[in-house]
Amino acid sequence: MENIVLKATSRNLIGKKVKVLRREGLLPAVIYGRDVDTIPISLNYHEASQILPGVTSSQFIVIDVEGEPHTTLVRERQRDPVTWKLIHVDFQELSMTEKLRTAVSLVLTGEAPAISSYGGVLVTGQDSLMVECLPADLPERIEVDLSTLQEIGDAIYVGDIVAPKNLEILTDLEEMIALITAPVTVEEIEEEEAEELEAEVEEPEVIEKGRKEEDEEE
Repeated sequence: MENIVLKATSRNLIGKKVKVLRREGLLPAVIYGRDVDTIPISLNYHEASQILPGVTSSQFIVIDVEGEPHTTLVRERQRDPVTWKLIHVDFQELSMTEKLRTAVSLVLTGEAPAISSYGGVLVTGQDSLMVECLPADLPERIEVDLSTLQEIGDAIYVGDIVAPKNLEILTDLEEMIALITAPVTVEEIEEEEAEELEAEVEEPEVIEKGRKEEDEEE
């Protein structure tokens, strides 16, 4: 896995005072970890905003704080609710000798024969897996081959995934990743809409009947 390197500087401004940094084109962030002191840092906003949105939760980022490297994972990205711009980032520093838990993205590859042969529809479920492993064994992504989906009703579950060496999958093995369903016809759609409309009409009638019976009892 290729590491991304971001240069940073330590900062003294904290709390509401970090607004000054943002006006100067800097992005406030922190590096934290087990048995290490939290390090408040500033990143170049333009550089960080170009790189961080595409970084996954299992992709290493080396934060170079004034010449001192810190191998990290992105743990939280805070954004402005109006502009959606990054306003703060939390990085977790890793110990290469301690196992970590994080999510790894699933990437669907190949084509499902059931789609081309029978007009099946691909329904997706889980798009990531929670895993536990040493940092050195952490994959950036896990690929899922759709070519095994031969017939309508075929599915791939978490339990079908062969975990890479030295990696433990923590996600429920019965969770669905991909499923092929039969195509829905126009007639089925119209029938379903008609049933929904009929139910909407019947419900007020039942309520009105109930009210009338209550009035008669009184």
